[in-house]
Amino acid sequence: MYLFDTDTISHIIKRNPSLPFIKKLASISPEDQFTTTITVGELVYGAYRSNRPDYFLEKLDRQVWPNIQTLTFDEGSARVYGKMRAELEKKGISLSEPDIRIASIALHNNLTIVTGNVRHFSKVPMLKVENWL
Repeated sequence: MYLFDTDTISHIIKRNPSLPFIKKLASISPEDQFTTTITVGELVYGAYRSNRPDYFLEKLDRQVWPNIQTLTFDEGSARVYGKMRAELEKKGISLSEPDIRIASIALHNNLTIVTGNVRHFSKVPMLKVENWL
């Protein structure tokens, strides 16, 4: 089961997404495809920062959100987050706030993160990360 990060979701709505990425995505059952409310927020923010927010919001509403399950930062994820953040800080490892929340949701739900941002997520012990881009 897979948790798609912001860069992979945004790749779906690009004018010319890579064919290998789209084929791999199509080979995964919709029941095994997830994203997070953090990613939703980042993509909506990106749409509003663009010159064509209505265009990008419509693409997300039509092509993405109906086809993926969205997970929240719930109490279980928050508990994973608190422990993970403390452990990373003790080791002197920093991770952006959105990334650490996304990682905690993935760990709590036993999901593999699909991202082009492997360098950041690979800092998190026990987190499964794949780059399809």
